[in-house]
Amino acid sequence: MRDHVRRLAFGLALLPLCGCSPTSTPSAVEAAPHATTPTSGPAVGFDRNNYPGDAVMIAMHGTFAFTGYWVTNPPGAHTNTWLGKREFLRQHGWGFLVLANGRLDAEILRAQKRGTSPAGLARSDAAIAIAAARHEGFPAHTILFLDQEEGGALLAEQAAYLLGWTEAVAASEFRPGVYASGQPVPDDPGTTITTINDIRRRVQTQHLHEIAIFDAQDACPPAPGCTLATKPLDASGELGLTAWQYSQSPRRPSLTRSCGATYAANGNCYAPGFPAIFLDLDEASSADPSHGR
Repeated sequence: MRDHVRRLAFGLALLPLCGCSPTSTPSAVEAAPHATTPTSGPAVGFDRNNYPGDAVMIAMHGTFAFTGYWVTNPPGAHTNTWLGKREFLRQHGWGFLVLANGRLDAEILRAQKRGTSPAGLARSDAAIAIAAARHEGFPAHTILFLDQEEGGALLAEQAAYLLGWTEAVAASEFRPGVYASGQPVPDDPGTTITTINDIRRRVQTQHLHEIAIFDAQDACPPAPGCTLATKPLDASGELGLTAWQYSQSPRRPSLTRSCGATYAANGNCYAPGFPAIFLDLDEASSADPSHGR
């Protein structure tokens, strides 16, 4: 993961997807708050950039039903430590939230200046994600989620890239999904918008393939904070979600004041029983939200 918060075209920045923290684990983290195991409710999973290790994943399955799984290099990384782990994780009962890195607006614009259109770049990136998902053995109809880190109303080139990517995936044996912000931000005077609603509006008006949505909404409320005591998916403020990322590491103080006590002193969220494993917490209606088993 990148070690900084990304700037949005509009509105608030998401932290880079998947348990990225610019801070090291403090020596006192064992005494810090961490997620606690639920007794009922939606399936709970996590995502983070780096694979925690085989032994840790076996042990963590006692708490979590599914895991984020990168098929491309995570944001800011030059390698992908998840590759080759799908069958091992499947055998140990894990479900999957399959992730592919997207492009920041600045990257799309640079490619455009070099003569590659946003849609052309999207098709190239989608082909890489599709080939990787095949190589990892994910079955047909697995949902591949594009990591859209910049929020608010999409700029024209961002929309062309995102929808070019999802349409390319829809033309393959896989299904398209997007990780995007469900945090309302100012749009026109007196109105707000979420990236999710902007994407859905564009899909509907352009008559494109349906996109599964992985909602990034860690503001408290509606998010419960760093806890496994989850809320219904629609409590996020968005309907028809496949998954909801409700806690990020490190937390965003301006959005999480009311649930700050659920996080560790350094702002991270840690897996219960694993004080060195900071992560982002997710919930879904299915224990295998990408249908990747």
